[in-house]
Amino acid sequence: MKRRLDHAEANYGPQQYKNFAGALGVFFAQECPQLGGVRTRQVLVQAVTNLVHQFYPETTHLRAGQIQWTTVDRDEKASYGKTIQDTKLTSVVLDLVRPEDAGQRAKGKRLRDLKKEAVARLFQQAWHHGGCLTNAEVAILLKISDPTVSKYAREYEEEHQRLLPRRGTMHDLGPTITHKVQIVRKLFLEGKTVQQTMRETSHSAQAVHRYIRAFKQVLLCHRRRLNVGEIAYATKMTRRLVEEYLQLLQNLAKENRAVDRLLQSLETEVKI
Repeated sequence: MKRRLDHAEANYGPQQYKNFAGALGVFFAQECPQLGGVRTRQVLVQAVTNLVHQFYPETTHLRAGQIQWTTVDRDEKASYGKTIQDTKLTSVVLDLVRPEDAGQRAKGKRLRDLKKEAVARLFQQAWHHGGCLTNAEVAILLKISDPTVSKYAREYEEEHQRLLPRRGTMHDLGPTITHKVQIVRKLFLEGKTVQQTMRETSHSAQAVHRYIRAFKQVLLCHRRRLNVGEIAYATKMTRRLVEEYLQLLQNLAKENRAVDRLLQSLETEVKI
């Protein structure tokens, strides 16, 4: 029995290493001996293999009209001077063309409207799958200009009163009004509940709570007559974000909103 098992191991055992992981292990051992021993190489091989599976999925699982796309991870934290080479990426599957698109065109639906819907769909699908697209990426995918993507996105947001999860908004990049201000605007100017705001901005109750607290900090500093630079220093916010919060305060004042009462009620609602 033992001889039979030994023969089977000798005959078939090597076959389990005749794959990508085995070839990669040999490559590391021969070309990168400084990496360490077998255990270290096994960890690296597994990590690389996982990346290959993530970024090169089997195309048999993709439906007609779908595309695999590599983008920035949804949970990545942006910071000044951070390059894309230092940014965590992820792979997402997007519906570039839907089965019903041809039928809607046949019924006379405008190409412009289809593209606007596609812009919103790509941003939302990427976010749902753990990624965060930029305007430039959607422009490349749909073969339209960056300003056109931005225009369609703004129109969609206004029509549906829903914030699209664009990277410029969600990660506070570029000139786009930040999602923090958008959230506070919905709560204070539009009178939305925390639950509605969470749905329309793809944020958790904890995140909404943080932004209410940040808005209160700016309000307190403003009442103490600090200037923009002093408020930015005290709250550790950017000048642009402080200016947007101050503009929101002016809008509230124009509409005679009771800021203190709103802050108190919303703080209570978040805790519930």
